[in-house]
Amino acid sequence: MKIPHLRWIIAAMLFFATAVNYADRQALAVVSDRIRAEFSMTEVDYSRILAGFFLAYAIMYAGSGYIVDRLGTKKSFSLFIGVWSLASMLHVFATGVWSFGACRFLLGLGEPGNWPAATKAVSEWFAPKQRALGVGIFNAGSSAGSALSGPLISWLTIRYGWQFAFLAVAAAGFAWLIVWWILYDSPHRNHWLRESEYREFKDDVLPLEKPRAAAVSLPKLSWSKVVLRREAIALCLARTFTDPVIYFVIFWLPAYLVKERHFDQKAIGQYSWVPFVFGGIAYMLGGWLSGMLMQRGVSLPRARKRIMLYGALCLPVAMAAPFAPNAGLAIAAICFITFGHGFWTANLQTLPADLFPGPEVGTVSGFSGMGGAIGGMLAQLGTGYIVSRFSYAPIFLIAGLMHPMSIAIIYRMLPDSAFRFHQTPVPAA
Repeated sequence: MKIPHLRWIIAAMLFFATAVNYADRQALAVVSDRIRAEFSMTEVDYSRILAGFFLAYAIMYAGSGYIVDRLGTKKSFSLFIGVWSLASMLHVFATGVWSFGACRFLLGLGEPGNWPAATKAVSEWFAPKQRALGVGIFNAGSSAGSALSGPLISWLTIRYGWQFAFLAVAAAGFAWLIVWWILYDSPHRNHWLRESEYREFKDDVLPLEKPRAAAVSLPKLSWSKVVLRREAIALCLARTFTDPVIYFVIFWLPAYLVKERHFDQKAIGQYSWVPFVFGGIAYMLGGWLSGMLMQRGVSLPRARKRIMLYGALCLPVAMAAPFAPNAGLAIAAICFITFGHGFWTANLQTLPADLFPGPEVGTVSGFSGMGGAIGGMLAQLGTGYIVSRFSYAPIFLIAGLMHPMSIAIIYRMLPDSAFRFHQTPVPAA
């Protein structure tokens, strides 16, 4: 039995995995007001729990890409989603700051593998002109998971208690794992893939994988040599500065709405999803736009960087959020964060596959994600300190400036000549 359009089904699977990933991490943010009240946690306590998550996230992100490159996409993705689903389930037994911190630490060990594994899968299944769209599709899952988790987890919490919310997202992860194990394999050995479809794109992805008919041993990787390259450092810096911005929205938006806009649990469920819808649209639109520019003759490096620039220019609008006269306008300003970040990420996370050969893609993706996790950890501690003593205004100010600063780093450290694997425009189909 063969499955038609398998490439797009794989993309949908990556989308749903990322949605579950973000629903798992968003669950704590949505119920944070109740948990903090039940266990007498301060904002600083909450920030420390989040920092523990990002400490584990940074540790595992550094090695998760290497694990993906050594184990392969199927086995590594199965391992990661199994760990983070187990961690989500264990939240049910948490009783205070330390136990919640331990559960979040375990969650942080599992979740970062989603990105190098998904990026590797896209590099295996999509040609360069469609690769940003593939990355945009699975990243849109982060917005979908964040958007759906607000109303869904609020409803489950109100009706059954916050423990059931964590059980529900864990069950979704285990269900996905079963389907993934049955369905996924790389194109050269996937028994579900039609031969006619494989012939359509095999010439574009063969440099990234083993030939279909022959088994070739994987080359030995030198992690240090790969990550010390200028291109890898540039990607790591860009994510160090910009990933914390979207983490702020994910983990602190409900708390901001409660403290500054006086929302209750029901209102959080009704309105906190809105920015993530705009983010989901931007992830797919940003990926599609760079591919469209390439179809029109723009070189791959310029197409990627142009869309990232457009996204970076959206972020300064968010600095107006804390000064908005009502909650509706504040949420509208926050939508510029998620929309601009969607354009940015759909192309930034494609760059490892554009800049590095296939056996190094997961390693570079993991290393750059480690930078984002370290930035996220430091940002959580800083956010907890600032909002407990001052307000959210300084946080929004910093968030609005990070992407414009990072696009300058990209243009300075990644000239077009760095894209030695893709120096010519992709011709129109």
